[in-house]
Amino acid sequence: MDALDEEIKELIIEVLQLEDISPADIDSTAPLFGDGLGLDSIDALELGVALQKRYGVTLSANSEETRKHFASVQSLAALVAGHKQ
Repeated sequence: MDALDEEIKELIIEVLQLEDISPADIDSTAPLFGDGLGLDSIDALELGVALQKRYGVTLSANSEETRKHFASVQSLAALVAGHKQ
C-alpha cells in the first residue's frame, strides 16, 4: 500500500497546489485536517472530486463514513484499495 500512499500524497499536492510540500513531508498517518496537514472543507471537496476522477471512488458529502476515509492518507489509500478490488 506504500505506492498507493505516495500516489495519494502526490494527488493531494497537485490538486491543492501545495507547492512548498513534497510527498515525504506528509505523514501517512497524520490527520489531513486540523493539526495535521491543515486542510479545510474546500480542500476536502476538491480532493473528493479528484479521487472520483482518478479512482472512480464515490463519496457522500456529509456522511460519517466519508469523514473517516478523509482522516489520513492511509485511510484514503485503504478506501481506494478497497474500491479497486
